[in-house]
Amino acid sequence: MPLHLTHYPALKLDGLLERDVWVWTPPAYQAEPTNRFPVIYMHDGQNLFEPEKSYTHVTWGVAEAITRLSQWGFIRPAIVVGIDNTEKRFSDYLPARPFTSPEGIALLEKLAQEDPQTFQNLTITSDIYLKLIVEEIKPRIDQHFRTKPGQQDTMVMGSSMGGLISLYALTEYPDVFGGAGCFSTHWPVMRGLTLPYLRDHLPMPGKHKIYFDYGTGGFDAEYEPYQQAVDAVMRQKGYKHGVDWLTRCAPGADHHETAWRSRIHIPLRFFLGY
Repeated sequence: MPLHLTHYPALKLDGLLERDVWVWTPPAYQAEPTNRFPVIYMHDGQNLFEPEKSYTHVTWGVAEAITRLSQWGFIRPAIVVGIDNTEKRFSDYLPARPFTSPEGIALLEKLAQEDPQTFQNLTITSDIYLKLIVEEIKPRIDQHFRTKPGQQDTMVMGSSMGGLISLYALTEYPDVFGGAGCFSTHWPVMRGLTLPYLRDHLPMPGKHKIYFDYGTGGFDAEYEPYQQAVDAVMRQKGYKHGVDWLTRCAPGADHHETAWRSRIHIPLRFFLGY
């Protein structure tokens, strides 16, 4: 299947490394020149479209999935914006606000002793990264493409640390993002900071959809208790499973693009289904 990709090279803000952005338009975009389309912003853009650029040489297959599901009449076709990561991926994707609390500051100090290579002198840049998306990338996409720019038609999606930053994007910019797809979310790095942050900052239900999943193999094997605790917060906040929130377990699935590719159709139908 030919990919209709538009390339925006070397986008950056002060405090971030520059990165490329790739915009994929579905076949319906060319076939329906008067229509406007929802947009999904996805992290780790190198892994989305072209196997030779992917870290694992396997793509998410998101273009193929949207094409099939929309042609079969299951979902509305959507534009996908893939935002490349950089060597600062960890600091770009680690949610900043939870680490500004007294508990978060203490945890950073503890982690710096336990894992100095990762955490010593760490500058968390996720707030700047989200600013890049919201103030630079999204306006450019809305200007150059026939998008539906409203919150209800703007989603964000990623895996592992990309799952963390997707949820963080929705909680920090609830008026911008209507949906967050969080695959194999790397909860353990947050230790005990996730739940109090979500209790304080998760938007009230009714205007958002949030998708979580996890496997039971590889890194994913340790995620279930963390995810269950997050699910309990979702219920406490009034989210209804299957309506505005969905959590799925994939038995045996590992922490890998092949696994995320195999279940990309689930959040696509959840966010874009008729």
